Amino acid sequence: MEFLLYKVHGSMNTFFMLEGEEREDYEEMTLKLAALDPGIDGLLVVLPSQVADAKMRVINRDGSEASMCGNGLRCVARYVCERDGVEEAVIETMKASLHVKKEQPQGDGIAMYAVEISPVSFQMADLPMAYGGETEWKLKPLPFVSEEIPFTAVAVPNPHLIGIVPDEYQSNPAHQQKWAEFFNGPNEYFTDGVNVSYATKVEGGIFVKTFERGVGFTNACGTAMTASALVSCLAGLVPYGEVAVYNPGGMVKCSVEKNGSSFRLRLTGNATYLAKQQFKWEGTSSESGLELAEELQEQALYEKFIEQTSAVTNRFVS
Repeated sequence: MEFLLYKVHGSMNTFFMLEGEEREDYEEMTLKLAALDPGIDGLLVVLPSQVADAKMRVINRDGSEASMCGNGLRCVARYVCERDGVEEAVIETMKASLHVKKEQPQGDGIAMYAVEISPVSFQMADLPMAYGGETEWKLKPLPFVSEEIPFTAVAVPNPHLIGIVPDEYQSNPAHQQKWAEFFNGPNEYFTDGVNVSYATKVEGGIFVKTFERGVGFTNACGTAMTASALVSCLAGLVPYGEVAVYNPGGMVKCSVEKNGSSFRLRLTGNATYLAKQQFKWEGTSSESGLELAEELQEQALYEKFIEQTSAVTNRFVS
């Protein structure tokens, strides 16, 4: 069986994307694709939906499934909007149906999309997280990890542990890697693992580095960037409203609106097509493989865009 794949990225969080029907072997397919192309973070599957314009499934490169992916959702938003000839749509995800919208192109024509990030919960049970019999964990150190880092646990709906850290933790990722690997292995605190992000105040916004569950360190994680913007607003690092979030893959804008005890979150950034190619899928046999890619010439525009962020990101990214 052959599938048409698009290789896409949001903030250099890179995926293969295909449109298809529900199948039981997308996890195995993703493992094969990750072996064929170590540069991808997973597979985006665009499916029919009974309640929205389309449904998105996100399979991480290790074969696990994520409930949401903000960077991937922007790419799916572009695909669905261009397929249907519309500028707004609703995409069904595992936990919610989310509004997406085409935005004005950036720079010399970079496709930009805004996507809703929802639902938001600070209940530890929704991650799930267990520690000290608490129900929420907001802006407090986890003493066994560090006495100086305030952590916040939040589900959006992917589970996130966000630490507010000084520059040195960004320049040397050893501390973050140690605890992220611990929390994503057998442990008593996060039985399903967790995305671990370190956020730092920078001029004009925040810088975020994420160790993504099922992936490892990634150029960007959309829900992590949005959750980090929310936590940074709670901590008073930046004001509520639009937050510029820099990351190893570039920069996005996260909108954080507070209404009483509830929050409305939106993520805006690029949806870039890198290539398209045919994928012959014959299960786990050696017959499965990728044909030569047809490059789509959009990456050069994105690289011009991220040159503008280098003054911030080069402080932390070698």
